[in-house]
Amino acid sequence: MNVPADLKYTKDHEWVKVDGDEATVGITDFAQGELGDIVYVEIETEGETLDANEVFGTVEAVKTVSDLFMPLSGEIVAVNEDLEDSPEKVNENAYEDGWMIKIKMSDPSEVDGLMSAEEYTEHIGG
Repeated sequence: MNVPADLKYTKDHEWVKVDGDEATVGITDFAQGELGDIVYVEIETEGETLDANEVFGTVEAVKTVSDLFMPLSGEIVAVNEDLEDSPEKVNENAYEDGWMIKIKMSDPSEVDGLMSAEEYTEHIGG
């Protein structure tokens, strides 16, 4: 299981890559493995400002639909348009081509509340 050390993680199985006051968000390798083949990613919140833990979209797999939760407060400044036509990118490479949104963070200190790779690995029973 791939849990890159340079990322932060949530209990909801999302990863966060911080770059200045922006954060890129996606679901973890563990999450995509649990969901199975992803057939649809729906994110209609671009341009909206949401609080941490609010739902920003959904991911649909063959067997289930799961909500996607904001790991940090902020404005959604970009959505990965490629996922509209190629949702399987989340299965193929959850940490690169499978990213979902970019957030302009409202409060960068919220990053301190996220899990490290080591903590996340423990969380998923690794």
